[in-house]
Amino acid sequence: MNGRIAIFVHQPKCSIQSSNGIIKALDGKYKFKIFTRHEVEAGFFDDVDLICVPGGIGNSDSFDYLMKENATPIKEFLKKGGKYLGICMGAYWADSDYFDILDDMRVVQYIRQPNTCTRRPHAKLLTTIWNNKQEKLYFYDGCAITGNRNKFQTIATYLNGDPMAVIQDNIGLIGCHPEAEDHWFESYSWLKGKYIDQKRLLPDFVEILLNK
Repeated sequence: MNGRIAIFVHQPKCSIQSSNGIIKALDGKYKFKIFTRHEVEAGFFDDVDLICVPGGIGNSDSFDYLMKENATPIKEFLKKGGKYLGICMGAYWADSDYFDILDDMRVVQYIRQPNTCTRRPHAKLLTTIWNNKQEKLYFYDGCAITGNRNKFQTIATYLNGDPMAVIQDNIGLIGCHPEAEDHWFESYSWLKGKYIDQKRLLPDFVEILLNK
């Protein structure tokens, strides 16, 4: 067992579906504990190696409401060297408008970037380059990371070259959803029968992050 992960859950912004996918992807390697928008007790993160904030559906400005009670203890955990994994919504929340835990980089909507392969936020499969290999990943209005590329390690990019999965010190961000499950695809007529299981990508990303 390599460590313990605390996952934030609030349906649908940081969804149960995304959380379940993350747990399945990392099952057998880590122990898990769950926290919500309600204030955690003192010492809740003391036995945690990584805080994970998953993706979901909704506006990132919900941060002010959902993290009102726990933003400070999370930032204190990170200052002490704890790790943060943000996927989609969780990646957006790492930005300066929210947790403000990044150095010389911003988290922005991919669909608004130059030369993107899509201008619409709805669910779809996107081709990405992950560790120099093409991988199709589930996308739902995911983010791109901009800024000084010398300040972070790029693990994956979109086809236009924008970073999609990066690690900066103790922060890991992923714009798409490697944790996606088959039933996500069955919810949309244009994705039925197109499921690709990419959960294998997440354990390697987390291992790199925890060993930084």
